[in-house]
Amino acid sequence: MSEIKIVHFLNQFFSGSGGEEVADEPLKFHDQPIGPGVLLDKILGKNGKVIGTISCGDNYFFKNENSVYEEINKFFKANSPDLLIAGPAFNAGRYGLACAKLCKEISLQNDCKVITGMFEENPGIDAAKGDVLIVQTGSSAGDMESALDKIVEIGLKLVSGEKLNSAQEEGYFPSGVRYNIQLETSASPRAVDMLLKKIKGVPFVSELIVPVLDKVDPPEPISDLKKAVIAIASEGGMVPPDNPHKIPGSRTNKWGMYSFSGKKELEQDSFISIHGGFNTVFVNEDPDRIIPLDALRIFEDNGEIAKVYEDFFSTCGNGGAFGHMQEIGQSWAKELKNGGVAGVILPAT
Repeated sequence: MSEIKIVHFLNQFFSGSGGEEVADEPLKFHDQPIGPGVLLDKILGKNGKVIGTISCGDNYFFKNENSVYEEINKFFKANSPDLLIAGPAFNAGRYGLACAKLCKEISLQNDCKVITGMFEENPGIDAAKGDVLIVQTGSSAGDMESALDKIVEIGLKLVSGEKLNSAQEEGYFPSGVRYNIQLETSASPRAVDMLLKKIKGVPFVSELIVPVLDKVDPPEPISDLKKAVIAIASEGGMVPPDNPHKIPGSRTNKWGMYSFSGKKELEQDSFISIHGGFNTVFVNEDPDRIIPLDALRIFEDNGEIAKVYEDFFSTCGNGGAFGHMQEIGQSWAKELKNGGVAGVILPAT
C-alpha cells in the first residue's frame, strides 16, 4: 500500500494553545503535525503522513458549526486526504462530540475514511454510533500512545479496504451491525459451559452483552410548594475558595455540603467552581449563576415556597463515572430526606 495522506483534528488543548480560557479559539489550518500529531506521524512511519492538522476551540466549534464544516470541507476538496483522524478525545465530552460530528460530516461530503477514539463514557460515542468507527481508549491522555497505535492500525485497514474483525477483537466500539459466524461447537454446549463457569464463579464472557440501564420513574409533583423546603444541588464543582473536600475538576468520587445560611445572594468569589469542563470566570464573578440562591430567596420572601434549605450539595460532574455519580446521588438523597427537603433544584453548567 502506498503512503496514505492523513489529516488530524485537535481541539485547543491538544493543539497546545491552552485550556478553557482559549476555548473560543478560531479554526486554524496547520501544514504539519502538531501536539500528539508528532507522535502520530512517528507511529505511521512509512505507511502514511500527516499532511495537515486542523484545530479550533471547543466553544468555537459548536458556536460556528456550519462555517467550520464549510471551511474544513474546502480544505479536504483541495488536499484529497485518505483518512481523517479526530482526537483521540478520551473522556473530554465536548471534544468527543466535536470529533464525532466532524467525522460524520467529512464521511458524508468527501471520499475519505474517518476514525476517532474515545473513553467508554464520552457522550460523543452516542452521537456517532453506527456512523463512525470509534476506537476504545483510556480515560485520559496518559493512554495517548496506545490509543494512537490502535487508531493507526485500524485506520490503515479502513483505507486499504481490509475486512475488520469483530469490535471485541479489534478494540473499537460496537456499531450495532451483527454478522453470523461459524463456530466448531454448537450453541447448547457453549451455553452449558458458560452456566457451569458462572455457578463455579469462574470468569467467562457472554456472547450477548446486554447493557443494563436504570429506569428512573419521575417523582410525583410537589403537592403544595408553599409548604415545601427546597434545596440546591450542583454538579458544577461549586466549592468554598479553599476547596475543603479537595474535589478534583474531573472524574471525581467526592462531594461536599456547604452553608449559605443568612445570605440573600452570593457575592463574588464566596464560592468558586473547580469544574474543568467549562470557562468558570463568569461563575466565579457571580456564584448565583450556578447556585441560584438569589432567585430562591425571592420565592421564599414571597411565600411561594416555605423555605430554602440552608446547605447546598456539590460535586463535579465533569467526566464522572456512572457508578460514582450514583453513589453521590444516593448520599445526597439520604441527607436531604433526613433534612425534610421536599424538592431539589439541580442547575446545569
